[in-house]
Amino acid sequence: MKKTLIAAAGVLLCAFAGPALADAAGAATCAAGLSADAKTIYDATAPNVTAGADLRALITTQTKSLVMNGTIGRGGAKAAAEAAGACLAMLP
Repeated sequence: MKKTLIAAAGVLLCAFAGPALADAAGAATCAAGLSADAKTIYDATAPNVTAGADLRALITTQTKSLVMNGTIGRGGAKAAAEAAGACLAMLP
């Protein structure tokens, strides 16, 4: 009985830990489907993403910079940043 409980606990732990792990390949696949502005934000932000980083702050800083230098338009920047953020959240 004790071995069964330990095995069940191990299976549950693996089941819940798996989806939480970062998925660089999934992030790349996600980024491939982004709009041009969202992809620009993704490309500018991705190198700075590390475990424990404040993703929202990174995306906001990069997006503001890209808007200010005219690389992306102001009108769609928020939507593009949100789309890029969904993909960036998959990175390790």
